[in-house]
Amino acid sequence: MPLVAMPRKWDQPPNAKLIEEMWGVGVRAKANEKGMITREELENCIREVMEDDEKGQVIKRNARKWRELALDAIDTGGSSDKNIEEFVASLSSSKN
Repeated sequence: MPLVAMPRKWDQPPNAKLIEEMWGVGVRAKANEKGMITREELENCIREVMEDDEKGQVIKRNARKWRELALDAIDTGGSSDKNIEEFVASLSSSKN
C-alpha cells in the first residue's frame, strides 16, 4: 500500500525516511515553519502517491514488490516461517 508518512517524534522520522528514500513506497509530509502539516501539504502528498504519473507508478510498483517479499517470507518455508519454527524448537529444547 502506498504510504504518506507524517512523522512527529521518536522513531517516526527514521521510519518515514525508510518509507520514502529506502523502500520507495511513499512520501513524507513536510511540516511548515510552525511544525504543522497543512491540509494543502497532506493533499499534495496523497495526490503524489495516488496519481498515475511516473513517481506514482514507481511508488505503486515498489509497494507491490515489498508486499510480495513479505508474503514470501511468511509463507510455508519462508524466512519468517523458518525463524518461528527455529524459535519454537529452541524453546522446546531449553525446557529439557
